[in-house]
Amino acid sequence: MRAVVQRVSSARVVVDGSVTGEITGPGLMVLVGVTHTDTRAEAARLAAKLWGLRVLEGEKSCSDVNAPLLVVSQFTLYGDARKGRRPTWQAAAPGPVAEPLVDAVVEELRALGAHVETGVFGADMKVTLTNEGPVTLILDL
Repeated sequence: MRAVVQRVSSARVVVDGSVTGEITGPGLMVLVGVTHTDTRAEAARLAAKLWGLRVLEGEKSCSDVNAPLLVVSQFTLYGDARKGRRPTWQAAAPGPVAEPLVDAVVEELRALGAHVETGVFGADMKVTLTNEGPVTLILDL
């Protein structure tokens, strides 16, 4: 699994003109990509890492201050543009594999006590955010 994590003061996802997920206040915007070999165990590890990641103000984590997370699936995180000008998506898991694992990350976060908002898997999403810092990390599990 791969995640791009941004510390935000606000973030939202809009699909077909309707807000499907939105957080305000300090929190994390998380784009999650899944590859073919990922498992539920890795989803649980990612959730625990996100919940305890100390990147909020004062080196706090979401678990320290009960900060919300907005989790959005992002297959393009496994795009490969090393050759030519057109990326390939071969390393990205297909929807039937990826969707349950992105859902598992969300479920695991909620089981830890997190407030989690989401996008819509496979939809054309409009994502807006205000990155604080800016702080952006790439996590590879």
